[in-house]
Amino acid sequence: MLTITICVGSSCYVRGSDKVAKTLERLIQQENLSAQVELTGAFCMEQCSMGVSVRVDDQVYPEVYPEDAESFFYNEVVSRLQQGVK
Repeated sequence: MLTITICVGSSCYVRGSDKVAKTLERLIQQENLSAQVELTGAFCMEQCSMGVSVRVDDQVYPEVYPEDAESFFYNEVVSRLQQGVK
């Protein structure tokens, strides 16, 4: 199971973490990956001066923006699943 954690703290929230979460949730459903991907939230990931922080398992991506969420999903999440990388 691949775990995606999105920061929902105030700094990330004002940068669009809710939109990033909705996009990722939609894409997980659209690609039928619910059994392989878990989407969670975290209050703070200590990257507040950056963009929306997203962690995929143990790797943190500190600058994911709503307009980049779809490409992020395919480039970082789907590619990991296809390669079997964790």
